[in-house]
Amino acid sequence: MNDSPGWASPGPAPSDGRPPENSGGTGPADGAPESMPSEPSGSKWSKEQPPAGQWSAPGSAAPRSHAQTPPRQGWNGAPRGGGWGAPGPGGWGGPPPAAKPGVIPLRPLGLGDILDGSVSTARAHWRTVLGVTVVVAVLVQIAVMLLQRFVLPTPPATTADPGADVNEALRQSVEAAQAELFSTVPTLLITAIGTLFTTALLTVVVSRSVLGRPVSLGDAWREAKPRLLPLLGLTLLLTVGSMAILAVAALPGLLLGSVGGALLSALGVLAASVLVIWLWVRFSLASPALMLERQSIGRSLRRSAKLVQGSWWRVFGIQLLTAVLTAVVSMLIVMVFTFLALLADGGGLENLMKGASAEFGWAFLIISGVGAVIAACITYPISAGVSVLLYIDQRIRREALDLDLARAAGLSGYDTEHSADQTPGS
Repeated sequence: MNDSPGWASPGPAPSDGRPPENSGGTGPADGAPESMPSEPSGSKWSKEQPPAGQWSAPGSAAPRSHAQTPPRQGWNGAPRGGGWGAPGPGGWGGPPPAAKPGVIPLRPLGLGDILDGSVSTARAHWRTVLGVTVVVAVLVQIAVMLLQRFVLPTPPATTADPGADVNEALRQSVEAAQAELFSTVPTLLITAIGTLFTTALLTVVVSRSVLGRPVSLGDAWREAKPRLLPLLGLTLLLTVGSMAILAVAALPGLLLGSVGGALLSALGVLAASVLVIWLWVRFSLASPALMLERQSIGRSLRRSAKLVQGSWWRVFGIQLLTAVLTAVVSMLIVMVFTFLALLADGGGLENLMKGASAEFGWAFLIISGVGAVIAACITYPISAGVSVLLYIDQRIRREALDLDLARAAGLSGYDTEHSADQTPGS
């Protein structure tokens, strides 16, 4: 795999697990004190012996002995760390920590490693990350503001008629939902395009930071530019496919047009949502595969399915936790700025309190847009970082990608005969 500027490999290479040499004591065997006089062959030790010598801290006045301290026992009799040659933390026999040329160690990653790697990337390359997110988020919010102000109709008031029967109330609810959907879909489409650009550029940044290499905004753009159209096609395929599944599930109930039909549609959408979530997790690593391995759309989907196979619940849990965290952070920021925007736009707040149609002015749109930009600058790098690091983690677990990344990072002790310019994607 070729170590092109768009890729950075994860942290350190795994150790071989061999204990350090010459770790044993130089004193007499079997824990005997050095002062014990030699005895003739065949003699036995006395039953009462002085206690074994202990190691003292460097520089302390306490005398030291080379006798080995017996390992501590756990509750079940198993040896615990802390003694000479004891396995695990605290012992001298445990493997050394994995190498870390960049933001993650080169070993299978835990949830903490993935989240910390995402945050560390944003901190290490904050100029590039802020440049990407601010530029894209500002352009998206400008487009959304102009769309809401001049193109999209004002949503109608949602006050229900208490005298209407069930069918009439259902009809009014459906019409209100259609109007809301009509005004929301263009906004979501613009936001999705902005997210696509951000994800593409931040994927390059994260891949570089894994190898501990610098990356500028220009570097990220040059690496991501050739992959934007395939990434757009992948995003549209997954989005349209999910919407088609939900629409087919809701169609039979909508054709009935009654309360029973509404319930049937709800049940169909609920069942289809389970399938959509399963597919979303199964293909959640297709975007990093497409960007870093330079695969086609079809091969990226197959690569994602192969990497997720057997780890569906783990990938789902990490992606879900990331989505919840970013959603909560984004919601809190947007709520604060929306409240400030309502205070600045008195007419919109008054109409909102009355339940009437709220037509907001420029003050509301600008202030709420600033909140959306700030939320995007915080949440976009985390979401993109988790997706890329999950992809790297699955390849480390399945394909020993950590060895290739160690070679690409130029770590000593690895075979560099095959290509110093190799990237995990090839």
